[in-house]
Amino acid sequence: MTERYDCHYCKESLFGKKYVLREENPYCVKCYESLYSNTCEECKKPIGCNTRDLSYKDRHWHEDCFQCFQCKRSLVDKPFSTKDEQLLCTECYSNEYSSKCHECKKTIMPGSRKMEHKGNSWHETCFTCHRCQQPIGTKSFIPKDNHNFCVPCYEKQFAMQCVHCKKPITTGGVTYREQPWHKDCFLCTSCKQQLSGQRFTSRDDFAYCLNCFCNLYAKKCASCTTPISGLGGSKYISFEERQWHNDCFNCKKCSVSLVGRGFLTERDDILCPECGKDI
Repeated sequence: MTERYDCHYCKESLFGKKYVLREENPYCVKCYESLYSNTCEECKKPIGCNTRDLSYKDRHWHEDCFQCFQCKRSLVDKPFSTKDEQLLCTECYSNEYSSKCHECKKTIMPGSRKMEHKGNSWHETCFTCHRCQQPIGTKSFIPKDNHNFCVPCYEKQFAMQCVHCKKPITTGGVTYREQPWHKDCFLCTSCKQQLSGQRFTSRDDFAYCLNCFCNLYAKKCASCTTPISGLGGSKYISFEERQWHNDCFNCKKCSVSLVGRGFLTERDDILCPECGKDI
């Protein structure tokens, strides 16, 4: 007499019938599907033993139900994306959610390389110099009038040339006497220090920092002997080919200021009327 081979759940004989083993226990197809089959996300019906069970992130589909939410094409063995738990083929996802190229207006497909600048995106092959049409890639570029230019083309077409070195000025130029200079080229004629960002003056069309100009050309105060620049509205006193800083124009004896007052001279000295009355 042969040993019985029954369903582990309903105990009906499995002799001559299909069955499924689970943890070494046999089940008839009906009991197995009732107990263990997954429910399809799309049609909400059980996924039977005779059909392929496709799963993604603990969710399950019949093979025929595993399709793009928008175009309904099968996604079996094809790449796909998800949005709000909906399955989308690569094309539908790209058309709906991917960036559009600023140049050709076509979709930039997921996984392809794109270039971005100020909120706009380009295919790598569309991100080109407006002048030479060569791809810019990761090289430096300069935007102008809604177009992008590689640095050499921009310099040829738009950049001013420094009056000193004759090279293009791309950033941070200085204008002096209506002529353009690089900041690094606009220097004091005497000490060669950069003049950009500080006060300066000129003589015979040559630019000087204030220190050099005063040391070279300014008259000296008759009292303290330091230069009198006369720049920036600073005041000074001039008398008989001699000059004084306002603060230095004082009585030699009592040191009272003589600015706006009468005074007397004794040789190289200046005196207030009170001190000079005994002369």
